Amino acid sequence: MSLKMGIVGLPNVGKSTLFHALTQKPVTIANYPFATIDPNVGVVPVPDERLEKLAKLSHSKKVIPTVIEFVDIAGLVKGAAEGLGLGNAFLSHIRDVDAILHIVRVFKNPDIIHVEITPHPERDFDIVKSELILKDLDVVDRALEKAESEAKGSDSPKIERRNILRGLKAYLEAETPLSQAKLTDNEEIIAGQIGLLTQKPMLVVFNIADAEIAGQWKPGPSLANILRETPYLAIAIGIESEAASLAGAEANEFRRLAGIEETGLSMLIKKSYEMLGLITFFTTGEDETRAWTIPAGSKAPRAGRAIHSDFEDKFIRAEVIRWDKLLHAGAWAKARELGLLRTEGRDYVVEDGDVIEFKI
Repeated sequence: MSLKMGIVGLPNVGKSTLFHALTQKPVTIANYPFATIDPNVGVVPVPDERLEKLAKLSHSKKVIPTVIEFVDIAGLVKGAAEGLGLGNAFLSHIRDVDAILHIVRVFKNPDIIHVEITPHPERDFDIVKSELILKDLDVVDRALEKAESEAKGSDSPKIERRNILRGLKAYLEAETPLSQAKLTDNEEIIAGQIGLLTQKPMLVVFNIADAEIAGQWKPGPSLANILRETPYLAIAIGIESEAASLAGAEANEFRRLAGIEETGLSMLIKKSYEMLGLITFFTTGEDETRAWTIPAGSKAPRAGRAIHSDFEDKFIRAEVIRWDKLLHAGAWAKARELGLLRTEGRDYVVEDGDVIEFKI
């Protein structure tokens, strides 16, 4: 499965700078609102040292990582849900992504314009969250108007749809993003059908500066309370963007001198996979070594579907070994000889780091 993440936030908070740091694609980065109008799109290979080691073991001709697609969506402003700024167009782009990266500016720089005069993380986070909720309310109201007129007599499915829409509206009116509302399966289905934005998982990235790195910045009590169950990271996006223009060793040294131990991309991928409940398994051989992304908890046939539908439909069994045990054995045949290779059936739950050969 491919993963598509939309980068959102107020204007001039570092969205396009982060996009450049992640994708190393040239983008318009300017000190004024709405420098980005049409969304920038970039596909980023997910770095994974396990993949490279397995490819070396198998002498693979090709190495194919899993990828994340990042979409740099132009800045939202207060009133975007009502069409202010360029809001309606931008909000529509969010519907196409799997998850939202919400960039919130922490760093202070009077030379970089802020649409609300000065950065204020609590207020700025709340503005974007509120605009997404207001847009969802508008969509639900229109769907509910139709559902109310159709829910007549004893038509149970239409009555149920109306009741579900009423429930979704109640969550939104209570200013609860649907991703935090613990929806039922049917509520999830209806919310997805009508394209509600707050149903999408959100990861907040606080854009910090050098001083905040040294101070090991964390959100204060009031901001932590606002975030509640929302996962977040603090990344010095400006430094990551500068490092992206350097060669590997130079980039690592540049980050180290700034006090950064892990790249922003690595942090984002780990947190995103954790938030979305995703894991990686591998296939390896002389032709290619490849990484595959699947939902955690997937059984072997479902994992096979990531490769081709035939691997699910015609699944017989799978030969499985953890990546590090295969490296220790030195070869697939040696792993079998040592009894490290397991034969698993349809009920096997795939684990992160498994190397699998499917039999169909």
